[in-house]
Amino acid sequence: MAPSDKAILGSADLTVVGGMPSIESVTRPNAVTMLVRRILGHRSFMVAAVIMTGLILTAVFAPFLAPHDPLDQDLTRRLIPPVWSERGQWEYLLGTDMMGRDYLSRLIYGAQVSLLIGFCAMMISGVLGTVLGVCAGYFGGRVDMAITFLLTTRLTLPVVMVSLALVAVVGGSLQTVIIILGCLLWDRFTVVMRSATMQIRNLDYVRAASAIGCSTRRIIFSEILPNVAGSLLVIATFEIAHSVLLEAALSFLGLGVQPPTPSWGLMVSEGKDYMLFEPYLVMLPGLAIFVLVLAINLLGDGARDIFAPENRN
Repeated sequence: MAPSDKAILGSADLTVVGGMPSIESVTRPNAVTMLVRRILGHRSFMVAAVIMTGLILTAVFAPFLAPHDPLDQDLTRRLIPPVWSERGQWEYLLGTDMMGRDYLSRLIYGAQVSLLIGFCAMMISGVLGTVLGVCAGYFGGRVDMAITFLLTTRLTLPVVMVSLALVAVVGGSLQTVIIILGCLLWDRFTVVMRSATMQIRNLDYVRAASAIGCSTRRIIFSEILPNVAGSLLVIATFEIAHSVLLEAALSFLGLGVQPPTPSWGLMVSEGKDYMLFEPYLVMLPGLAIFVLVLAINLLGDGARDIFAPENRN
């Protein structure tokens, strides 16, 4: 074989048959290696992953990172500006609020509240929506009609208005907000899972599993759910961001997480009266909400690109 032929074939394993070289096998990266390459090659996904990792670590290790107790009040130290201002103090890097509480500590602990509500509400809505969507798409007929009617009824109800009404009746608390949001945000899961299941149920491998006598439970959990996991992941990230924004809106209106619990939406609400004189009271928690929601949405967009069928080969 000429040197130029070897250069073209690269790392291929060669054998000689009848005096002519033939390719016996070509080294190809396995599925895990290809997935890692796609993830590392997606810049926005990696940036979002770094931001989310930092926020999650901040929330988990909040007791060790926060310089002060977020609930400690000292009226003699109220409205100290951030350290970059003329009256700033290094003891309070991001200043204090109107009650003299350290703002950096409240922001750090606020990450716990936002992430907890976002993930828990997504889990509740995800389970409800996925079960309803898969059942509607797989069984069809009357089951599909009943679930579609339930979905249509849910879509006629504005989430924000219903949340405000329920929280006003039941009372605002962390647990109440999680349950209400989880029970109201299942519609997107249902729509996507229903559509994806209806496409998959007629494919050859699902029909083959049914023909050899696999139970309905086995078909759903072994054949359908693994193949809709990519779509499910994208919707999950979107609903986490949606839950974070709704919690911030409810807390801003005074019907979400109740004081003195540090919540970013509640911090914006408490600082709005001082916005013209101490803008950091609104800007800092607002920026935190923006960064969290942006990172979650970038993760969802990146996951959609990475797990898209055309990018798997």
